[in-house]
Amino acid sequence: MLKGSIVALITPFKNDVLNEDVYRKLIHYHIKNGTKGVVPGGTTGESPTLSHDEHKKIIEIAVQECNGKIPVIAGTGSNSTSEAIELSKYAEKAGSDALLVVTPYYNKPTQEGLYQHYKKINDNVGIPIIIYNIPSRSVIDMSVETMTKLYELKNIAGVKDATGDLKRVDQQLKSMGKEFIQLTGNDDNALEFNKRGGTGAISVTANIAAKLCSDFQNSCANNFKESEKLDKILQPVHTAMFIESNPSPVKYAASILGMCDPDVRLPLVQVKEETKKKISEALKVANIL
Repeated sequence: MLKGSIVALITPFKNDVLNEDVYRKLIHYHIKNGTKGVVPGGTTGESPTLSHDEHKKIIEIAVQECNGKIPVIAGTGSNSTSEAIELSKYAEKAGSDALLVVTPYYNKPTQEGLYQHYKKINDNVGIPIIIYNIPSRSVIDMSVETMTKLYELKNIAGVKDATGDLKRVDQQLKSMGKEFIQLTGNDDNALEFNKRGGTGAISVTANIAAKLCSDFQNSCANNFKESEKLDKILQPVHTAMFIESNPSPVKYAASILGMCDPDVRLPLVQVKEETKKKISEALKVANIL
């Protein structure tokens, strides 16, 4: 089962070009530090500004470098169903272990439209699909009822829940049971999310604090007192990662840790000077910097 600290992997650029060597190093940093899975090509990986060739390349690299050591959950969502299917089929063929498919943004489909979108993708692949429910970016919110109906399909395995509504964990657990994988997309609510029955996070913070996030998630499975201590250390970092639009803050944090350049693609821009100071302070408080 997909669980624990899974990283929403950043995509490093150098002069606006994909930096493949650094990308490979980032993946090995996660393997070494206990991350339980990587997500190439998600929102944090700047998928909206990647070309199709680049998107496929980062999935290929992730599969090659992980080499079965940890799962690759390829971000393959789109607001075009046919495009999502094409990318999902490619990711499966490349060797991905699962897919992360965001609810279709901009189109504003009905619940029936959502169901048919995911069903069509489900019918065209043979690996697990994690629904990415993030109303703040997609405008639409998949209901528990629609998710329950989708869970009856062969490949729908779980959800990355970025609604911020912790009641959803209870509702989804009651409706779909413990085998339905519930991962939070909000680092700041991971502790309570897990206490309610969640099994981990697809994390932004893990990009620059892989071991700390891994230790936190591992402790949630055994000792919530320990996880509460680690959560207090991580909370200022979680906050700092979202002062400005993700992934600009986490890329800046990675740059001052010597992991990659802070470059992001337009329409995103690098963080302001005042934000840089806040990020540095948060990393120092957590003894990351």
